[in-house]
Amino acid sequence: MKTLIVSLKSSSEVMNDFKHALTRARAGKIKKPHYEISFDNRKDFERFIRNISVLSTIITLKPRSIYELAKLSKMDVSNMNKIILFFEELGAVRLKEATLNGRTVKQPIVEYSKIEFDLAA
Repeated sequence: MKTLIVSLKSSSEVMNDFKHALTRARAGKIKKPHYEISFDNRKDFERFIRNISVLSTIITLKPRSIYELAKLSKMDVSNMNKIILFFEELGAVRLKEATLNGRTVKQPIVEYSKIEFDLAA
């Protein structure tokens, strides 16, 4: 069970967290993997929150393509593609190439079963 932690931090806080994590990793003190997305601006954080229902739809309905996801979500395919690319860039979604009815499609996959928010700032 992978947990994704989403936080809103300043860029200096993100760099400090990275330095501490790297130090702990080099010393062998990290026991389990840690998956975190840290935003340093409110605009991207709010975009993530605004589209979090897309992640839920991927987890529950397991669409076989972005087109199918757009139809299930009753959204325009172009807008859905932009959202999926944003999530992929962040690491919240992985795109897997698959063949569907003789066509190569990109299947969105969410590898996290739980999303937590760390808003302590």
